[in-house]
Amino acid sequence: MGRGMSSGLRRILIACCFLAGHFVTAVASDDVSPVELAQAKPGTIFRIWPLQGGVKHGYKGFRVLYRSVGLAGEPIAVSGAIMFPDDARGEDRPVVAWAHPTTGVVTKCAPTLMPNLSTAVQGLDYFTNAGYVIVATDYMGLGGPGVHPYLFGQNAARTLIDSVRAARTLSNVRAGNRFIVWGHSQGGHTALFTGREAARYAPELKLLGVAAAAPATQLVQLFDADRNTSSGRSLTAMALYSWSRTLGFALSEYVVPEARSSFVRLANDCIQDLQDVFKEGDDERALIRKFLKTDPTKNPRLRSIMQQNSAGTLPAGMPVFLAQGTSDDLVRPPITRAYAKRLCQAGVRVKMHLMGGVGHMWAARDSAYAASQWMDTLFKGRVPASDCN
Repeated sequence: MGRGMSSGLRRILIACCFLAGHFVTAVASDDVSPVELAQAKPGTIFRIWPLQGGVKHGYKGFRVLYRSVGLAGEPIAVSGAIMFPDDARGEDRPVVAWAHPTTGVVTKCAPTLMPNLSTAVQGLDYFTNAGYVIVATDYMGLGGPGVHPYLFGQNAARTLIDSVRAARTLSNVRAGNRFIVWGHSQGGHTALFTGREAARYAPELKLLGVAAAAPATQLVQLFDADRNTSSGRSLTAMALYSWSRTLGFALSEYVVPEARSSFVRLANDCIQDLQDVFKEGDDERALIRKFLKTDPTKNPRLRSIMQQNSAGTLPAGMPVFLAQGTSDDLVRPPITRAYAKRLCQAGVRVKMHLMGGVGHMWAARDSAYAASQWMDTLFKGRVPASDCN
């Protein structure tokens, strides 16, 4: 998810800008040949670069282009980052897989294109102090070739799982097979889908638990609740632009002609620097109020996309950490509470971390310590407490 100055998405863009600094404009080389792709196993690393800045003393970091799968199961190249202790000795290390919040839906918006990725990974200091390996996928189509399928949960989960596999291919990283996924907003959505996908997609890995801060869960409810807000307009523009490119339908079916150019400008915005944050705000204000021909939540095609990519229940017994700010006006607290109740009813072990007065943009930052303690319990082989009755 994304933005909100006075509400929702613009605050997130500004916050992420302060947290992340400036993006660089280069993208991963997309010269991976069809033969390379076809012959590679998921997680195979094709290209590797030093990670630009932000790697803690005693750690190393790489930006990588690795093999994953697209929407139809076809081989694709995805960019991501791997950070690990600069010491090849010792036993295999636990892995934390970070799933980032919305940064945009076009290639240049990849988090690993920032000169200091570490400031965007919430809780990184806790994880490095514990000696964990940290992986961070950009998702399909951000930073690498192809189109980004925004909020397509299964695809995002598989690109994240393959980033864990990629870390395990580098012998000096010493990444073990045990991992925990940790995500915020769009990344929380990815984390929940990882909980559904991991066992069947990568049986050689062991997902110990799912941690999600202000996750997008029920997409129809999310889009409906936010559609009359500035944050909702930006969210809708990004989603429709991404989905039209992903599935090959014309924007003219949904966007009124007089709004087309301002709609496309807004949908192509991403967080690069503070000036671009204000540009995004200007682009949102330039979009006419009635820019859609139909309510996306009531359109059969768009509603189907939302329903297919809403988070379902997870395997019984799965430990789940859910963080939610009570002042979140983008991912509404009642929706997250209702989802937690569904998980409990399915036998999932849910730890609910409510934060009074916290809005959407700070949900991961303000819950990172509690999340890291919950992860530490799991990595030590213990079962964390559950709030389910």
